[in-house]
Amino acid sequence: MNLPTKITVFRLLLIPVFIITYYIQDTGYLISGAIFILASLTDLLDGYLARKRNETTNLGAFLDPVADKVLVTSALVLLAVAGIVPSWSVILIIGREILINGFRLIAIEKGIVISASYLGKIKTTTQLLSIIILIFSPISSWLLLAGIIIYWIAVITTVLSGFEYLYQGRDLLSE
Repeated sequence: MNLPTKITVFRLLLIPVFIITYYIQDTGYLISGAIFILASLTDLLDGYLARKRNETTNLGAFLDPVADKVLVTSALVLLAVAGIVPSWSVILIIGREILINGFRLIAIEKGIVISASYLGKIKTTTQLLSIIILIFSPISSWLLLAGIIIYWIAVITTVLSGFEYLYQGRDLLSE
């Protein structure tokens, strides 16, 4: 197992720690938020190292998006359970991810690679930023407001980018 894949596995191992620390009284959100940031940064690091060192592997290509989706999904579920975001919006985000991942599998079967779109990158950025801000929102009502605004931008771009992927690849679904 190469270094980028080990970093991805480390990110997966951080997820239960992130969840558990979120529930520690008084300061748990601070620890959990720091762990979420660390886990998010490992995503950047493992991708960078895999490309720079030419160490992309099938295992890494499989585990990396799984780790990303489980991390973000875990955070969104925690925020929904805490009543910070509505659960229907989390279901919408998770449903979009499942739909687009299935769509990508169809494309891969046909030898087509679907790269992240500009809207998809905005979706990812706003999701991560809103999650980080919302985890730290007990510090200030201003953080809560900012996090909620960015969260709804993330929800909108999640839906729009999902439609964009499906529209651009509509020929894949016509068969």
